[in-house]
Amino acid sequence: MSVFQNLINKNSKIAVIGQGYVGIPLAIEFAKKLPVIGFEINKEKLETLRQGKDPNQEIYDSEFKNLDIEFTDDERKLDEAVFFIVAVPTPIDKHNHPDLSLLKSASETIARHLKKGDYVVYESTVYPGATEDDCVPILERISNLKYKEDFKVGYSPERINPGDKVHTLTNTIKIVSGCDEESLHEISRVYKLVIEADLHLAETIKTAEAAKIIENTQRDVNIGLMNELSIIFGRLGINTYDVLKAAGTKWNFLNFHPGLVGGHCIGVDPYYLAYKAQELKYHPQIINSGRFVNDSMGSYIAKQVVKRMLNNGIKLPGARVIIFGVTFKENVADIRNSKTFDIVNELNEYGITIEITDPFANPDEIKNEYSIQLNKNPLINPRNYQFDAAIISVAHDEYRIYCEDDFKKILQPNALIADIKGIYRKKITGFNYWSL
Repeated sequence: MSVFQNLINKNSKIAVIGQGYVGIPLAIEFAKKLPVIGFEINKEKLETLRQGKDPNQEIYDSEFKNLDIEFTDDERKLDEAVFFIVAVPTPIDKHNHPDLSLLKSASETIARHLKKGDYVVYESTVYPGATEDDCVPILERISNLKYKEDFKVGYSPERINPGDKVHTLTNTIKIVSGCDEESLHEISRVYKLVIEADLHLAETIKTAEAAKIIENTQRDVNIGLMNELSIIFGRLGINTYDVLKAAGTKWNFLNFHPGLVGGHCIGVDPYYLAYKAQELKYHPQIINSGRFVNDSMGSYIAKQVVKRMLNNGIKLPGARVIIFGVTFKENVADIRNSKTFDIVNELNEYGITIEITDPFANPDEIKNEYSIQLNKNPLINPRNYQFDAAIISVAHDEYRIYCEDDFKKILQPNALIADIKGIYRKKITGFNYWSL
């Protein structure tokens, strides 16, 4: 009997390794149809999941009801699985090199419970070749089983977009690949149980890996171009968003905007491709240039803020600045690789007192990760705040409804409003205003 048949007959289980932004929605969708093991080693996260809540605040509590799922950190439970999905983070290290430690650890965990006939599908973003060159040898070595003969492997890159309630797991085209024709067929049947959109069957595992990594590399390079243009236009004294609005009237103009590029995807994935390219003795100039520009934007923004504060007669050090938004993008709680903290670090060099606020971010995570206290929104309870500048770093929906009178509650009369995403463009007249 095939793996697919065993699953739909509920004789065996799917195990989703890693319960994060990718693993949780996967586990939930499969658990509506099949028995699922949601494997997670983080005790705090595990406890939240067992209470029927998403620690990432992405999925409604109601979605956790009536599911055939067990959230656990007990490895022995993995003996019950025949289909393993790996959804662990693949970050970069301090040298911007790929960090596959969690991926390799997950492979080791699975290998200890791998049986003849089992399937392992990786969803974590990697450079082309990593699944078969880095992960499969671990599976073989620890399990003492033979790749393709005793167990099958596939790659199906995640396309989760945090904060996006429109493009979801089920309605987004899913790329799937397998190590041979049989595995591609079997893996496709399993994913089709939860994917309402089409499946794209990639020719090889390496093709699927490459497809994933260029999705975010393409965005990174294009945003890098917009950021570079914003620096040029700033020196010309014209507003980038005005330029983009005009250029956007052309039917084939691409809709990208300048801003901070952080998070676990766009700000990380290009480094994986660049690393692999350099391993092949090729220096990827365009990819590296985009990364350089985008990684420099936090420092650039901070210096522009300092320059304008000095021009306004604000004395440094001793000035006070409040930053609205510290997550890596709008309307999410994820602070991983947030470039807002590049602004914070640069402003600290000038002796500026910084306060940060965000409606989504977890105060404990920020305290643990950055040793900074997250304050409640001062606009709700203004007290005697008198800031010399406000930086709107992230375009949360909540911030879009603010008006100039709101900022008057907390800003000095000669204060600067630095609007990184241009959401108050042409709406601020009583303060000094700047955007990219």
